[in-house]
Amino acid sequence: MEALKAIILLAIGFVLLIKGADFFVDGASSVAKTLKVPGLIIGMTVVAMGTSLPELAVSVTASMNNSNTLAVSNVVGSNLFNLMVVLGSSALFSTLMVSSDTLKRDFPFSIVCAAILAFLGIIGFKKDGSFGKAMELDRVDGIIFLALFALFMYMMIHAALKARKAGTEPAEDVKEDAEESEEIKTLPMWRSLLYIVGGIVAIKFGGDWVVDGAVSIAKMIGISETLIGLTIVACGTSLPELVTSIVAARKNELDMAIGNVVGSNIFNILLILGVAATISPIAIITENLIDIVVLIVFSLLVYVLCGKDKDLSKKEGIIMLVLYAVYLVYICMR
Repeated sequence: MEALKAIILLAIGFVLLIKGADFFVDGASSVAKTLKVPGLIIGMTVVAMGTSLPELAVSVTASMNNSNTLAVSNVVGSNLFNLMVVLGSSALFSTLMVSSDTLKRDFPFSIVCAAILAFLGIIGFKKDGSFGKAMELDRVDGIIFLALFALFMYMMIHAALKARKAGTEPAEDVKEDAEESEEIKTLPMWRSLLYIVGGIVAIKFGGDWVVDGAVSIAKMIGISETLIGLTIVACGTSLPELVTSIVAARKNELDMAIGNVVGSNIFNILLILGVAATISPIAIITENLIDIVVLIVFSLLVYVLCGKDKDLSKKEGIIMLVLYAVYLVYICMR
């Protein structure tokens, strides 16, 4: 009975997270548009962050509940799922094209973010200000991540506005966000505020219930929170990215699928772990470091596959899915 209750709690939590994120993005985007905020800025902030709200809610809730291993494994697991399953599945529908900006700027930056996560997880600031063995992400690390996130957003927006002013085509990923923002409907202010408040409430309770359900299942089955975070929670919170990228691939918006995943992975590490670590220090265990290294290796592999012909083919998508399946077997056996 307890197991069924935990599973139901987990499922309802996922639904609340995803629908809450949808309502929040719709309401916030409508308010921004009403206030004459440029569509480009809306697309690169509110809309772009929308698919990362479930991970944010789960990781912050886990951090506040001292289930810190779940916070890290959720982010790393989501990034691995995004990279290998979301892109691999999308490539099955159609060959995915990769823009030059994604190859030159965004993809390498996402790999650097994962490397910084590994570095700060092993080596961090001591209380006397020196570097030493840490095995945790503390508030200083969280602030570093948030500062890097702010810098990345500034660079993206600055490059986009510069391109627009020069009368040239904006970067592909920026162009996608701008096009997506053009589809935003302007809602009455009362409805926009209702969407925002309702979305926040749904995300809050959804995050609580996902964490509670996941922790309960882990305890009942006798497995670690890390494994639950890398599998069930990571897959559940990555559903928005999966749906968005597959739909984009089926509609032949082929560069949008990759841009969505890479951008989400950067947001997950810098914004989500930045916020979570600032709230409460996050312990890093050996399994976390191994998974981060796997993320870096898989990222380099996919980057090479993308850079070879500036696309991801169906064959390469199958290879990525098989590698992810092998990784799943490994984490279940360890």
